[in-house]
Amino acid sequence: MEIDQVEAFVAIVRGRGFTRAASALHLSQPAVSRRLDLLERELGAPLFERIRTGVVLTEAGRAFLPHAEALLTSMRDGVEAVRALEGTDRGAITLALVGTLASTTLTGCLQAFRETYPHVQLRLRTALSHEVSALVRRGDATLGLRYDTDPHPELVSKVIHDEPRVVVCSPRHRLAHSRQVGPAMLAGEAWIGFPARPDGPEEPYGSSLRQCLTACGLGTAEIIAIDSLTAQKRMVEAGFGLGLLPESSVDEELRVGTLRQLKVPAMQVTLPVVLIHRRRAYLSGATRQLIEVLTARPMPTAPAGGSPRKRPGHRAPTLRS
Repeated sequence: MEIDQVEAFVAIVRGRGFTRAASALHLSQPAVSRRLDLLERELGAPLFERIRTGVVLTEAGRAFLPHAEALLTSMRDGVEAVRALEGTDRGAITLALVGTLASTTLTGCLQAFRETYPHVQLRLRTALSHEVSALVRRGDATLGLRYDTDPHPELVSKVIHDEPRVVVCSPRHRLAHSRQVGPAMLAGEAWIGFPARPDGPEEPYGSSLRQCLTACGLGTAEIIAIDSLTAQKRMVEAGFGLGLLPESSVDEELRVGTLRQLKVPAMQVTLPVVLIHRRRAYLSGATRQLIEVLTARPMPTAPAGGSPRKRPGHRAPTLRS
């Protein structure tokens, strides 16, 4: 059995067919088919069932897949271990993160890292929280930033920040100038939030709004589903509903006055931002430096019209395993 045969098998799985696998591996389709044929002969069992719309894994294929992914991940770790001997200011890191985090002051931390280590190639991928975990487990990402901890035994989770969420409204909203708002005053209001995903695990960011509304006795409130944080802010500005958004993502809108923050004591919630990596992964010097940057510098939040500040009482990151 050879590594390139295993690579072909995994590429077919991820590409859901031979065409995309061949493109990903920069090979012809006959070459990919030949590698798979040799692998199936070595294993003594077919790994795919050919159907009209493509291929599906056989029982043997499903059994072999996690071991194949682990083999390729281990090989990449070995390559990174050798390359890391060059020093901590070289190498490549793939960071998978939830897209909404790109709208927070996390980007400042990443910018500072790139300026300090200009020869480290930092690649970014965006995904949902459960997809971030999957990318890290498979070895397709070195590190992941997601919402909420992941209890998977192959992952180490570290809370690096508790992101406050604030209730915001249009400056023309009837409650825009209220000093304090109780849940009863929000009855009948529509909310802007992320859509539920019935085909997979619910994103912690989206579920927290529904949980918060239910806790306040507003479980029947209408939620207008918008699958973009930027679009959500524009919809709230236009008066289509209220929003429960990350504080650091709306500082500019609050500063210029296109959004107003409502003080709703019953809806003071935070969502943990969590850094994850594989438990047995080899962490290069560059990767350890990035972890240090992300964990040693708590992400600040910026008040409207002011400079970034540290949240009072910010606790040190805790290791969750």
